[in-house]
Amino acid sequence: MQATNYDAIILGGGGAGLMCALTAGQAGKRVLVIDHADEVGKKILISGGGRCNFTNVGAVPERYISANPHFAKSALRRYTPADFIALVEKHGIAYHEKTLGQLFCDGSARQIVAMLIDECQAGGVTISLGHSVTSVDHADGQYRVAYGDRTATAPALVIATGGPSIPKMGATDYAYGLARRFGLSIVEPRPALVPLTLAGDDMLFRDISGVATDVVARCGKTKFREAALFTHRGLSGPAILQISSYWRHGQPIAINFLPDAEPGWLLAAKRARPRTFLRNQLASMLPTALADALWQRIGLYGDLNSLSDARLGDVERLLADWQFLPNGSEGFAKAEVTVGGISTDGLSSQTMEARKVPGLYAIGEAVDVTGWLGGYNFQWAWASGWAAGMAIAAR
Repeated sequence: MQATNYDAIILGGGGAGLMCALTAGQAGKRVLVIDHADEVGKKILISGGGRCNFTNVGAVPERYISANPHFAKSALRRYTPADFIALVEKHGIAYHEKTLGQLFCDGSARQIVAMLIDECQAGGVTISLGHSVTSVDHADGQYRVAYGDRTATAPALVIATGGPSIPKMGATDYAYGLARRFGLSIVEPRPALVPLTLAGDDMLFRDISGVATDVVARCGKTKFREAALFTHRGLSGPAILQISSYWRHGQPIAINFLPDAEPGWLLAAKRARPRTFLRNQLASMLPTALADALWQRIGLYGDLNSLSDARLGDVERLLADWQFLPNGSEGFAKAEVTVGGISTDGLSSQTMEARKVPGLYAIGEAVDVTGWLGGYNFQWAWASGWAAGMAIAAR
């Protein structure tokens, strides 16, 4: 079978792959994107409740997790949120900022996918959908890819197939096996931005499934202040999803249920309202069901006046540092992204190219760079895709 020749073959039609393709294509390169799905950008389409949280104005390197915390700096500095916003505005897509710098489409996530497709078409990019890659070979400076009943060759190959999070969308760990074949190492992948599950005594909190409240969640020295949500399996909500990326099995999660309370707040309540019961005091500050659950576990049933200042001080500290010991997470099935992946040790931070394998690139979620919740991972997709696209353009 005669192969079709290209300048670059990109495996994966997600955000990173499309950004790489449009960047190289518009620089005059012949680019092929291959994806086994029936449409590109499936994760984009479901993101942000269908409105796509396409970037975050606060996307700085310190808000990314990697075995090499410096790796993402170059790409994020050279392709910024402002650059992607300019592209969105060029296409007349209305957007708005929610909390914490998160930018969403006013309309639909499909607008972002359509924008990327339009930009790829402007660069003459060929997109092949519904075909799985059956083989990848490398010889004489050329990559040869068989997919469906076709074959393509190119001097550049880009791994943009993502990680294993959300397998129902077609996600797999294909990137890792391919990277290993070319001598790249893998940082152990694990679910990130994922709900945590509880067992033992903590299972009692399942009785208040559906209750949410503003908290500070902490794992080690890392803290996030956002909402936590109790579920029938454990803990979720933005604060928990954020902290899950830092959590390791066997570690406790600490929750401050009253992050705005001043030190001594319970002693002050005792002085002001000595006949108030602890349960009523908590219910005035927290959702009633949560207040009841915490009060029952604290086990102090008298009014505040009957409780010593020392005991009330203990309660304050307990509510500010309530310990949960998750027994796991809901896994890749519910994880928004993956922590770990293709090690950055073998990649150039400037170009995303493998140091020892000329013409091989890895971008997006496939790489060991993971952002916070709230548009950070899309910004990494755009930035890493752009960096690789520019490098291919310069070949």
